[in-house]
Amino acid sequence: MLFELLRKNRFFFLPYVLMLAVVGVLQVLYTQEQLMQWINFRNDPVADLLFPYITYLGDGIVYVLLGLILLFYNRRVGLMALASFALSSLTSEFLKKIVFANSPRPLKFFEHSPYKYHIIDGLDIHTINSFPSGHTTTAFAMFSLLAFLSNRKERGWVLLGLATLTGYSRVYLFQHFVEDAYVGSLVGTISTVIVYLLMYRWVRKNENLTGN
Repeated sequence: MLFELLRKNRFFFLPYVLMLAVVGVLQVLYTQEQLMQWINFRNDPVADLLFPYITYLGDGIVYVLLGLILLFYNRRVGLMALASFALSSLTSEFLKKIVFANSPRPLKFFEHSPYKYHIIDGLDIHTINSFPSGHTTTAFAMFSLLAFLSNRKERGWVLLGLATLTGYSRVYLFQHFVEDAYVGSLVGTISTVIVYLLMYRWVRKNENLTGN
């Protein structure tokens, strides 16, 4: 079942694995501080306007609303979405609040740094509970599920792009380090894979998944 899921959703998983490999190598070659400086230096006025809104794609409320909408059209698919949100969020919160409690976010980590970081005016930036990124977790959980449910599998790379853009926004906005978004993407995707595999046959009994 797992290999079938990977095969059918190759438009999502192949570029995702490639992205994990590239970003993983960068994290071996460079420190989190260097990666943050590289991204932060490449700021842009248009990006400053867009990313504070793009980042909301990873807000838990968005995923819950999606789950409720799906629940209205297909009860079992909606429950699968809500289960994916629950597992990914609880896992992220457990890591964030228990295992890596009070891990410093960039603003706190670099508070005495001589490097002048670019921060968007008026943005509420948190200081602790950095690892992993909750928004990235939610985005990857949500968009991976949409990829799995869609009958048009070529949409997978587009959905992956939206999830990745959300994760990048967390670093761009100085809310998280690259490693926070990196692990968040894994937590979100793996959580959805687990829920999908556990609930797939139950959902299929009441046909019509999204994207017909």
